[in-house]
Amino acid sequence: MDAWIVDTVRTPRGRGRADGALHGIHPQALLAQCLQALCARTGFDPADVDDVIAGNGILAGEHGDDIARLSALLAGWPETVPGMTLNRFCGSGQQAITVAATGLAAGAQDLVVAGGVESMSRWNASVGVPTIDGDNPAFRQLHPTVPQGISADLIATLEKFGREDVDAYAVESQRRAADAIAEGRFDRSVIAVTDAAGDVALDHDEHPRPGTTSEKLAKLPPAFEKMGSARVEGESATFDEICLARYPELTAVDHVHHAGNSSGVVDGATAAVVASRRWLDVNGVAARAKIRCTAAIGSEPVIMLTAPGPAAQRCMDKAGMAVADIDLWEINEAFAAVPLKTIRDLGLDPDRVNVNGGAIALGHPIGATGAMLIGTVLDELERRDLATGLVTMCTGGGMGTATIIERV
Repeated sequence: MDAWIVDTVRTPRGRGRADGALHGIHPQALLAQCLQALCARTGFDPADVDDVIAGNGILAGEHGDDIARLSALLAGWPETVPGMTLNRFCGSGQQAITVAATGLAAGAQDLVVAGGVESMSRWNASVGVPTIDGDNPAFRQLHPTVPQGISADLIATLEKFGREDVDAYAVESQRRAADAIAEGRFDRSVIAVTDAAGDVALDHDEHPRPGTTSEKLAKLPPAFEKMGSARVEGESATFDEICLARYPELTAVDHVHHAGNSSGVVDGATAAVVASRRWLDVNGVAARAKIRCTAAIGSEPVIMLTAPGPAAQRCMDKAGMAVADIDLWEINEAFAAVPLKTIRDLGLDPDRVNVNGGAIALGHPIGATGAMLIGTVLDELERRDLATGLVTMCTGGGMGTATIIERV
């Protein structure tokens, strides 16, 4: 695939609530500051950019009206630079880079900036509909779905991951993130976000909780147990009953996930410069990595979150690679059961997975995370002098995305 990553940047992840450091900054501004930082670091002429592609998980309100295009204009880029915003739920930012790579590989484009943004603290009251069905009763009769937290608990129940298992995973995510921050492993990519007055609003990840222990997590009540006994208005089955109807081998759903072993709600944005070999050669620019292959796949929509393994396998198969060929893995920690299952399904070495922690510790700004993880694994490949990394994610609606990059 003729698609090369020149550089990536991201904002810090700010706590996704009203007192979070990034709450007062419009999501357009978060993405615009990433665009400006990329331009300053790599020296490309914005007028040469064929497209700006941004992933976003809501596409409405302050995130609406094609935030990619609006952010490019807010960044001061020429009016000739177009923008496109897309949604593949949690995989949106990763998908944005895939779309960029596809345009480059096809020879239709030479220079694309791709990434994503989500200010979860600024989501309005319309966000948070428990099912992913477009509020369509006819669709719901064919494909009933449940909130993602219940899907995660369903995975844990089927895989027999107990509360101690998911809590232990969360503790390790926090420990690894704390070590990474202390050693400055994110410093290359993280930019300081400024407010309207030009003052620094945030220059470090705000969500991690160093010192988290299993004993502390054990005190947290299950977050989705009460929700499991609820139902969509007008429907007869509860969410747990929907799970049991789809998986009759179970007699109950074991609710083990909570705020401490699920992905953090945060604000953030990210962007990457992706170019063709032709553009690199003409401009004398050295790339940091090549995008070897990308893939997406669907999965059963009630359990919803089981596709990272199959997506990764499809991606490796298309690239002619195997697990042994991948040096580092990033599996989005939507909930602890998701990476645990993916590690089990693919037979991965846990010491090569999410080596700097993941979304449980750092947070998951829905539309941005996938692109952030590509930058994270690239930085770590360089730090360790390794070659290949694979990023894979689960998404709403029962899908998975995967990307393999090879360091130059």
